[in-house]
Amino acid sequence: MAKSDKLFYKHEKRANRTTASEREVKRFEDLAGQWWDTEGPFAPLHRINPVRLTFIRDHLCAHFGCDVTQKKPFKNLSIIDIGCGGGLICEPLSRLGAQVMGIDAGEQNIKSSSIHATQSGLDITYEKLLPEDAAARGLLFDAVVNLEVIEHVADPEGFISACGTLVKPGGVMVCATLNRTLKSLAFAKIGAEYVLRWLPRGTHDWRLFLKPSEFCALLRGQNFTIADMKGLTYNILFDEWILSDDLNVNYMLFAKKANTA
Repeated sequence: MAKSDKLFYKHEKRANRTTASEREVKRFEDLAGQWWDTEGPFAPLHRINPVRLTFIRDHLCAHFGCDVTQKKPFKNLSIIDIGCGGGLICEPLSRLGAQVMGIDAGEQNIKSSSIHATQSGLDITYEKLLPEDAAARGLLFDAVVNLEVIEHVADPEGFISACGTLVKPGGVMVCATLNRTLKSLAFAKIGAEYVLRWLPRGTHDWRLFLKPSEFCALLRGQNFTIADMKGLTYNILFDEWILSDDLNVNYMLFAKKANTA
């Protein structure tokens, strides 16, 4: 592995006691009341969500043989969203019929997501829990989702190990993060936080972004095969986010776990 590819191991490791970064947990807990404000600090997530959900829906339906044309194609699937925040992914997955659990290290996030789910009439299980603690309980799911979480954790390797343990043999993991490139520094860090002010300043530490090669190596180490990888690109002409082959800033991964049971 090249020297530059080792940067992501300089996260805030805690002797394997926890994958959570107290600093990052507090940052998002301070914003817990604003998750569902489409014009607030999480506005970029609301805008990018339709594209992320299309990626998730299409890949899960193809893998599990679900009928994408049905109103609730995920009715036989169990899904856990790691670092669920306010439930922006959990709620649409629940509406698609899945049995959904959302976990987060922040208690205020869990309170916010639980209240919103109740108000929306959705049956979603939310709990303040780390993935390693969920794995210790022996919980298993058809699909594990972790989107824009790994760049905020204390121990990426331990995080993916815990997430991988939660996936049933033959199940899948869907991930999203940001690439560590000069383009992402310019657009996702400087542009998004300081120029366009799409995100609060300090939301991201560019040094903790993961290159696709690094992320894939972590997944392969947990007995996963990378089935697809797509970039999430902002089309300035149409003011919309699209899936693309440009992995230089945001990207998503779809990985399959070996059926070893």
